[in-house]
Amino acid sequence: MKTVIIQYNAGNIRSVDFALRRLGEEPEITGDHEKIRQADKVIFPGVGEAKSTMEYLEARGLDRLIVQLSQPVLGICLGMQLMCEDSEERNASCLGIIPVRVKRFRGDMKVPHMGWSRITGLKSPIFEGVPEGSFVYFVHSYFVPENACSIAESWHGMGFSAAVKRENFYAVQFHPEKSGTTGERILKNFLAL
Repeated sequence: MKTVIIQYNAGNIRSVDFALRRLGEEPEITGDHEKIRQADKVIFPGVGEAKSTMEYLEARGLDRLIVQLSQPVLGICLGMQLMCEDSEERNASCLGIIPVRVKRFRGDMKVPHMGWSRITGLKSPIFEGVPEGSFVYFVHSYFVPENACSIAESWHGMGFSAAVKRENFYAVQFHPEKSGTTGERILKNFLAL
C-alpha cells in the first residue's frame, strides 16, 4: 500500500511524514501527478495562507488533479479549508469539494484558535475507537462552518466543523500529527479505509 503526501509550500509536511512513519507507513512526499494518481491514500496537509497556496497549486495543475482523485484523500488544517468552495482569507477561490465558504473567527474570540479542544458529534469510520469529547490540537484563524458534510464539531466561542467528509474526501481542521494517541488513531483509521 502506498501513501503519498502532496508536496507544496505547506508548513507541516515533515511532522505528518514523521507521524505516518511512527505508524509503520513509508509515505512519499511528492508533487508528481502520476505518483499521486497511483497512490492508495493521499494526504493533503497544510499550514499557510489560502490564496498563495491556491496559486501554487494552480501553477502546477495540482488543483485540477486533487478534485479528480478517487482514492481516500485526507486534508489537514489548511488542506481542509482549501477543499471548500472559497475562503474569506484574501477572498481565495478554493477547490470546491465541500460546498461552503471558509470564515474568519470574529468578535471577542482569541485568534488564532490555538491549543487543545474537544471534538464531538463523531460520525465517520476515521473516528472509530475515538471517544466523544476527545482532545485534539488546533492552530487556525479561519474555520469551516458546520454543514451537511460535517463529521465532527468543536467549539471556539461558537461551533465549527472539526472534520468534514464528501465522497472519498475526508478532512480535519486539527492536526492529528500533533494530537497524541487520539491523532494517531485517526491517522491509523484513515490508512485502514
